[in-house]
Amino acid sequence: MTSGKKTKAARGSVAAARSSVVAKKPKPWGTILAVVAVLALAGTVFGYAFGQISEQNAKEAALAKWVPSEENKDPSDQIPGVVKREYKPGKHIDAPKRVAYDFSPPFGGPHDNAWADCNGVVYPTAVRTENVIHALEHGSVWVAYNPDQVTGEALDKLKAKVDGQPFTIMSPYPGLDKPISLQAWGHQLKLENADDERVDQFVQSLRRNQYTYPEVGATCDNPSFASAPAPFAPEPAGADAEPMGDEAESARGAASTAPSSAAAPSGS
Repeated sequence: MTSGKKTKAARGSVAAARSSVVAKKPKPWGTILAVVAVLALAGTVFGYAFGQISEQNAKEAALAKWVPSEENKDPSDQIPGVVKREYKPGKHIDAPKRVAYDFSPPFGGPHDNAWADCNGVVYPTAVRTENVIHALEHGSVWVAYNPDQVTGEALDKLKAKVDGQPFTIMSPYPGLDKPISLQAWGHQLKLENADDERVDQFVQSLRRNQYTYPEVGATCDNPSFASAPAPFAPEPAGADAEPMGDEAESARGAASTAPSSAAAPSGS
C-alpha cells in the first residue's frame, strides 16, 4: 500500500512539474510578430494592386467616350480646340525637295516617300517634317513640343505617353508657338502643358482611327529611318517647294483657324 501511495504521489509530482514547465514556457513572440508582419505586407501589396487596378479601370472608363466607333467616327469633334482640315492623301516627293505647308507644324498634305518610324519612337532631335507627315497618313499621332518650353518633368510625362506605344511618334519642334502640339492626319490640337487631359483624349480619338486617316492597314515600322532620321530644316521652304495646291480642301471642325494666322515657317 505504501509503495502504491508513493507511486501515485510521484506521478502527481511529475505532472505538477510538467504543468509548471508548460506554464513557464515563454510565448513565441518572434514567430507571432513575423506572421503579423507578413500579413501586414500582404495586405499592403494587395491594397496597392487593387488601387492600381481601380485607377486603371477609372482611366479606361474616362476615355471610353473617345473610342471611335460606327456611331462615333471622330470623337475628337468633342475635344475643345481641335483644328480640322481635309487633305488629299498619296502625293509624294523625294528628299531634298520640301513642301510649302499651310500650318506649323503641318498635319496633312504632300509628303516624302519614306515615312518616319512611328511605333512609339521618341526622337531626341527634330525630324524632317515631310517624313513625319507620311507617318500621319499611316494612322499615327505625332506629339511635337517646343524644346525651350517643355523640359524636365513635363517632358518626361509626354515621353511616357509615347515611348513604346504603337503608331505614336514624338519629337522636338523648334520655334513652335505653343509648348505642345498634337497632330493626326487632318487634325491638330495645341496645348499649354503636359497635364492637360486632352492629350490622352486626342490620342485615344485619332490613333489608328480607321475613319480619319487614309492608308488604313499601313505599317508604322521603318527602323532604318529611326536609326538615322532625316535632318530637320529650320529655314522656311523656298520657292521651289511643293505647293499645297488643292491638297488642302475645305476647312471644318471643332475649331477653325485661318492658314494665314496659323502658319509660320514650316520648319519642314
